[in-house]
This record gives sequence, C-alpha cells and structure tokens, in this order.
Amino acid sequence: MADVAQLAGVSAQTVSRVSNGYAGVLESTRKQVLQAMKELGYRPNSAARALKSGQFHTIGVITFNLSSTGNTRTIEAIATSAAVEGYATTLLPVAVPTQDSVRGAFTRLGELAVDGIVILMEVHLLDAVTVALPPNAHVVVADSNAGDRYCVVDTDQVGGARAAVEHLLGLGHRTVWHVAGPADSFSAERRVGAWRSALEAGGRAVPAPLRGDWSAQSGYRAGLRLAEEADCTAVFVANDQMALGVLRALHERGRRVPQDISVVGFDDIPETASFLPPLTTVHQDFSEVGRRCVDGVLRQIRNNQEETGTTLVPTRLVVRQSTAPPPAAG
Repeated sequence: MADVAQLAGVSAQTVSRVSNGYAGVLESTRKQVLQAMKELGYRPNSAARALKSGQFHTIGVITFNLSSTGNTRTIEAIATSAAVEGYATTLLPVAVPTQDSVRGAFTRLGELAVDGIVILMEVHLLDAVTVALPPNAHVVVADSNAGDRYCVVDTDQVGGARAAVEHLLGLGHRTVWHVAGPADSFSAERRVGAWRSALEAGGRAVPAPLRGDWSAQSGYRAGLRLAEEADCTAVFVANDQMALGVLRALHERGRRVPQDISVVGFDDIPETASFLPPLTTVHQDFSEVGRRCVDGVLRQIRNNQEETGTTLVPTRLVVRQSTAPPPAAG
C-alpha cells in the first residue's frame, strides 16, 4: 500500500479508502490510485481486511434439496442480491435432513467464517440442543413458523392456498380434494390447513387429503386414486410437480381436465404454462423471498443485533386452462 501511495502521490489513507470503495475521494484521485495499483500489480487482501474489521462479507446458505425449483430459484436470488451488496455466498447443502447433518453444517460454517446465515429448511431440525449457531452469526430462516425465535421470510402459504380453493368453489364445485406435501413440511401443512379452513368456512365436505412427497411420481399415484373417486370434480395440489403427475394419471384413466376434473397447483414453475392443459396455479415469488432474506441478514449485520418476526411475500393465483365449472349433473 505504501508503494501504491508513493507512485500515485497520495497518502496511504487515501489508498485504503479507494481500495475499500469509500466515498469522498475525488474521481481524478481515484483513477490515479487505481492506475498505480494496476502498474504495481497490487490487490487488496480481503482476508487481512476481514481479520482487522471482524467482517468477512460472506453469507452462508444451508439447504437440503438443491433439485427443487423453489430452493434453486431462492438460492439464485440470494446470491444475486448478496453480490449487489458486495457479499459472497457460501452454499452448504445438507444431503440427509437429520439433526447430526444440520449440526455439521453449522460447524463448517463457523470454520468458514461467515457474517450471516440463511437457512432453507424445516425449523424442527434446529430444535435439538446439540445444534449451535456460530457465535455472532445473524440468521434468517426461509419457509418456517419460527418467527418467535428467528427472523423469518416466507411466502403467504395460507393466502395462496385459500385463493386456490375459493377459485374452485367459485366455479361451482361442491368441494375440493387435496394432494398434500409431506407431513413434516411446514409449507405443506400451512397449505393443508388453509385448504381445510376454506372448505369449512363454506360449509363444504372435507375429503381426506392424499399425501405426496413433492415429486411428480407421488402426484401420479395420488391421481390414480382420485380418478376412481366419482364425486371428485376439483383438486388442489400442493405443488406443480405433483400436479403434473395428477394430470398424467387422470389422462390415463380417461378423466378429462378440466371438463371432468379441475386441477390447481402451487408454485407457478416456468413449465406450468406448457402443461397439457396449461395449469392454473398459485404464483410464488421466489426471487423476492431470496432478496428479503439477504435484506434481513444485512440489516442484522449492520445494526449488530438479532431480529425476530415473520415477513410474508404475497402470492397470486394464475388462472389458465386446467380449471372450469364442474360437469353438469345428468
């Protein structure tokens, strides 16, 4: 830094301000310093700066399922939003959703030195007394009901599911069947609860929900069962991948969509407009979830204090060709 200062004809403090991106340096001086850095091959040492400041400008992300559309798009938004703020991201996928695996991920994050953590997982795995967060790390949890303990960012699961059910009831269907996600999933249970509440509020019968595991194959198995239910004219499926499987099963069993059975999904993945028929679904703004996760982490870092509470990102119903009024009784 002293060599750069001498070549540029400025103080070492000015070189430091330029290398750290601080404002208040004349543009001509900044260019002069940058040219001297280039000539001397000088590059600021981020590790040394981190040791001095106690900040590493890195956000850790822990997640389970890298293959799910929601997680992939949320992680992409986290990385993009963090980069805009000058932060790197370190991704730690947890292969098996066990408390030991979660504990190991937190241990590795502590070794890698991060300023904050975004957790994309079911919060019950954080409840073990053996799971310890890295000291002084600021945490945001996505898709969780733990707003009393953490800063949480989530999609409005309840509002989205209610909109799906009310749409189908509004078309004239007497009730709505449901293909739910896994019972240990927070988002799946929120959608089940909203589906049931919407039916009960309308005085409608509540069929027993069918369980899937978010995959198209599990939706296919559920669709085969639904095809045998003569009274089933409408189904709300907890995600679009399972809805795809339901559509295939109904087609194979000769149940037309939407003439015989209407189908609504949840997520609005990019492919839903190309399903046959194009799928009516609930749109989740995964990019906004990721952006707000980063905002929450950085706010805690800058204020040097932890936060609790839940921020909900709105959903909206996207109506396509997979829903219609029920077939006329005859």
